[in-house]
Amino acid sequence: MIGTLLFLGLGMQEVLFIALIVLLFFGGKKIPELMKGLGKGVKSFKDGMNGLEDDIEGKDKKEEKKEE
Repeated sequence: MIGTLLFLGLGMQEVLFIALIVLLFFGGKKIPELMKGLGKGVKSFKDGMNGLEDDIEGKDKKEEKKEE
Protein backbone atom coordinates (compact mmCIF):
# COMPACT_ATOMS: atom_id res chain seq x y z
CA MET A 1 0.00 0.00 0.00
CA ILE A 2 1.48 3.31 -1.08
CA GLY A 3 1.75 5.95 1.61
CA THR A 4 1.31 3.60 4.53
CA LEU A 5 1.63 5.70 7.65
CA LEU A 6 3.78 4.49 10.46
CA PHE A 7 4.69 6.05 13.77
CA LEU A 8 3.80 9.78 13.99
CA GLY A 9 2.64 9.95 10.39
CA LEU A 10 6.00 8.97 8.89
CA GLY A 11 5.99 6.91 5.73
CA MET A 12 8.38 4.11 4.88
CA GLN A 13 10.68 6.38 2.87
CA GLU A 14 11.08 8.79 5.76
CA VAL A 15 11.83 5.96 8.18
CA LEU A 16 14.46 4.51 5.85
CA PHE A 17 16.01 7.95 5.35
CA ILE A 18 16.23 8.50 9.11
CA ALA A 19 17.73 5.03 9.59
CA LEU A 20 20.35 5.78 6.93
CA ILE A 21 21.26 9.08 8.58
CA VAL A 22 21.58 7.38 11.99
CA LEU A 23 23.74 4.65 10.47
CA LEU A 24 26.02 7.18 8.80
CA PHE A 25 26.19 9.41 11.86
CA PHE A 26 26.90 6.76 14.50
CA GLY A 27 28.41 3.96 12.45
CA GLY A 28 27.50 0.29 12.47
CA LYS A 29 29.34 -0.55 15.69
CA LYS A 30 27.41 1.93 17.84
CA ILE A 31 23.92 0.88 16.70
CA PRO A 32 23.65 -2.16 19.03
CA GLU A 33 24.73 0.01 21.98
CA LEU A 34 22.13 2.63 21.07
CA MET A 35 19.39 0.02 20.79
CA LYS A 36 20.42 -1.50 24.12
CA GLY A 37 20.18 1.92 25.76
CA LEU A 38 16.82 2.55 24.11
CA GLY A 39 15.56 -0.80 25.38
CA LYS A 40 16.68 0.02 28.93
CA GLY A 41 14.94 3.38 28.70
CA VAL A 42 11.68 1.81 27.54
CA LYS A 43 11.89 -0.81 30.30
CA SER A 44 12.50 1.89 32.90
CA PHE A 45 9.55 3.91 31.62
CA LYS A 46 7.31 0.83 31.67
CA ASP A 47 8.38 -0.02 35.23
CA GLY A 48 7.68 3.56 36.28
CA MET A 49 4.22 3.50 34.77
CA ASN A 50 3.46 0.16 36.47
CA GLY A 51 4.69 1.59 39.78
CA LEU A 52 2.49 4.65 39.34
CA GLU A 53 -0.49 2.43 38.62
CA ASP A 54 0.23 0.37 41.74
CA ASP A 55 0.51 3.55 43.84
CA ILE A 56 -2.84 4.81 42.57
CA GLU A 57 -4.52 1.47 43.29
CA GLY A 58 -2.96 1.39 46.76
CA LYS A 59 -4.26 4.87 47.58
CA ASP A 60 -7.74 3.92 46.38
CA LYS A 61 -7.75 0.85 48.64
CA LYS A 62 -6.58 2.93 51.64
CA GLU A 63 -9.35 5.49 51.04
CA GLU A 64 -11.96 2.71 50.84
CA LYS A 65 -10.77 1.28 54.18
CA LYS A 66 -10.97 4.73 55.82
CA GLU A 67 -14.52 5.24 54.61
CA GLU A 68 -15.69 1.95 56.17
